[in-house]
Parts: sequence; C-alpha cells; structure tokens
Amino acid sequence: MNLSSMLAKRHEAGRPIRVGLIGAGKFGSMVLAQARKIPGYHIVAIADLDVGKVRGSLARTGWEEGEYAATSFGDAMDSGRTFVTDDAAALCAFDGIECIIEATGHPLAGVRHAIMAIDASKHIVMVNVEADVMCGPILAQRARQKGVVYSMAYGDQPAFCCELVDWVRASGFELVSAGKGMNFRPPYRYSTPDTVWSFFGWSDEFVAKGDFNPKMYNSFTDGTKAAIEMAAVANGTGLDCPDDGLAFYPAGLHDLAQVFKPESDGGRLPRAGLTDIAASREPDGRVVMNNIQYGMFVTFRAPDEYTRQCFEQYGLLTDDSGWYASMWRPFHLIGLETSVSVLSACLRGEPTGTAVEFRGDAVATAKRNLRAGDWLDGEGGFATWAKAVPATLSTRINALPIGLAHNVKLKRDVPQDQIVTFDDVDLVDDLDVVEVRREQQRKMAPAQDRAA
Repeated sequence: MNLSSMLAKRHEAGRPIRVGLIGAGKFGSMVLAQARKIPGYHIVAIADLDVGKVRGSLARTGWEEGEYAATSFGDAMDSGRTFVTDDAAALCAFDGIECIIEATGHPLAGVRHAIMAIDASKHIVMVNVEADVMCGPILAQRARQKGVVYSMAYGDQPAFCCELVDWVRASGFELVSAGKGMNFRPPYRYSTPDTVWSFFGWSDEFVAKGDFNPKMYNSFTDGTKAAIEMAAVANGTGLDCPDDGLAFYPAGLHDLAQVFKPESDGGRLPRAGLTDIAASREPDGRVVMNNIQYGMFVTFRAPDEYTRQCFEQYGLLTDDSGWYASMWRPFHLIGLETSVSVLSACLRGEPTGTAVEFRGDAVATAKRNLRAGDWLDGEGGFATWAKAVPATLSTRINALPIGLAHNVKLKRDVPQDQIVTFDDVDLVDDLDVVEVRREQQRKMAPAQDRAA
C-alpha cells in the first residue's frame, strides 16, 4: 500500500527506478503511456526488432521526440531520456537497468530474454504469459537462486487471480476456486484466423480499417489464451487445472459462488481447488447477465458459522447456503498497471504473482484431424488450440506445450481434440528452449511422475 511513497523517496534521493522494456506492441504501448507520468520511473531503453514500431508506439502514446533521443544506454541513464534499440541482449546486459519488462508475446523469445535478464542479475516482469506457462516454474526457480524477482505482470489477469487468492488465504477463508471471465461458447473452439472476425461480429470493412492481428484475436476466441492464463495461475497458487481441461461455465457475478463450488455441495466444479472460466455467453449464444468478461474472481468458503453470518451481514454475494462467497475485480488494464510489478520487485523484492511449482500446463491439442506432414502454426492458428491440464497428465503423456507448437512438422496423424505429444512432432529448431522445458520436467515434475 506504500509503493508510491517508497518511489517518492528514491526519486527525491536522485535514484530513479531504471527499467528496460522489450516489445513495443499493444501491451508495451500501454506501459509507455503511463511510464512518463510517474516521477522516479525511468524507461532507460526499449528493444524491439522493429525500431520503427517502437517510435510509432512512443508517438502514439504522447512522447516527444526529444524524450527518446538518447544515443546509447549510457546516454539514456545520464540524461534521463530513452534509448531505442533492436538489441534485446544488450538491453538485458546493461548494468544501469534494474528491471526488465518482457512484453513480446513470443514464447521462445520470452524464455531467452528471461534467462538473459536473470543471468544479468536483473528483476524480470513477465508480461509474456505464453513463455511463463511453458517454462515459468524453472525460470522463477533460477531467479530465486540468483537473488532476483521473477514476476507476473500486474494489470494482466493471472497476477490479479494470484492477488485475490492471496487475499483469501491471508483472511483465513477456505479457498475453493479462482478464474477469469471470458467471451466463450463451444463453437468458438474451432475458430481459425479466417473465421475469427465473424465471432466478433466485425465486417471485412471494419477489420480493414484497424490494426488487428487475426491470430492474436483467435487465441482469445478459441480458448487458448484462457488455458495459458489458468495454467499460469495454477503454477502460481497451488490450485489445479481440471483433469479434462477448462469447462467454461456460464456465470454472472450473482452466480459465481453457486457455480464455482464443488458438485457435492450443489455447484458445478468436480471438486474444490480448481481454476476455470466464467463464460459471458450461454452455449446458445445468449449473453450472461452481469457477466465478468473482463474481470477475475475467487470463490471461498466460510470456515465456521460465525463467519457465514458475517458474510450475510456485510452483503457478500453468496450461494444459496450462505457458506460460499465470491470476490472479484471487474476489470484489468494490462500495461497501464504494470508499473506496480516493477516497483514491487525493485522496492520490496516481491513479485506480483510468480510460478512457485510446475502444477498446470497449456498443451497443444488438434483443432482438426491432423495428418503426418502437416505443420503446426502455434497459438491462435489453424492447427491447434491449447488445453489447460494438470502437469501430472502432461508430464505422463509427454505433451507438447502450446509454446513449442509453432512451425513444427508432425511425424504422425493426430485426431481432432487429441493432445499433441513430443513424440508426434519433429523438433529441429529452438532446441535451447526445448532443453529449458525438459529441465523443468526433470527437476520440477510432480513427484509421482518423476518416480515413474
């Protein structure tokens, strides 16, 4: 509750928090929009393979050209301006930067950048959930051993789920479930970049006027992004992914406590202790009233009769019994809030959510009947969707994480809705990241799988 006052003291002492940003897409642009408005918070450098895109993001978010006219990392640190570069490795290596924000959204690049930052003894805020869910547990372990912070990004939904879970536990309630809202219904599962705009109700003319990435939007539509984020939440909280993937139960705010409790008590969860999604549409397409499409939630149970009575007295939305209640955050503002993670890492030495174990996984699953010789095209593509499953299952069957399912050729047929395994594909590139993933499986897989 005192990050701003702690930062003010650093600012007054002439010791600003010095930050490096990798990736100048939408999330990075939102980071930049707020950064120049926070005294004592200095974006020393921004790295992107397309430096023209960086300059476009800076101009779009209100920066003056002189503010990003630094000629080198050292010049940026001395002058208080910002250096634009295409060299992420040099940014990670520069001694004057305390914390790196990884916002590329590319899982392979994200893993590499995280390793560079950790090896250079820098805190890292991992906007890149795609990389985090694939290798986050082992990366976070490396960071702890190095004495630096590996953090989820405040402003994104996994970090807020972790914050809500922490609130439940710190308050002494019994945690039941955690999740997020999402616009989803079953037919969306097989959406492709060619069909995605119809699910949004957007015309070709509307799409042509905007800067829309069909694969990115399709990863939201087909449930892949939900799987990635809920598996990351599992790794950060000790909750589990459902055995057969996310169920996407339709539920509004008034129904959260009734729906996201165990079946044994009249809810829809197979058991307590799971992550899942509150869909904002019914299977027939009707919009759920009071939905939480842009928010995050937890459900929890009163530990005794006195606390149950307090739930009622103070107006919590509960289930019919009054024993189960919900708490939520209605919105998330992604990059506009990410400075909270940076300040928490640099001033408190604390992450705003971090992978503490390898418990959940987001694995590639066939979107159609795939044939030997077909190429997988990654998150939001034509070939696969991601399924959130327990790490016990993914490790046992040697499942291929969605982050490694890009530009990879199949060696054998995989029927629709079957999980793709490492044995099904021919991995010839990106073997450095493959080895990081295998190290995570060797060192951090659930105990019964290591024994097996």
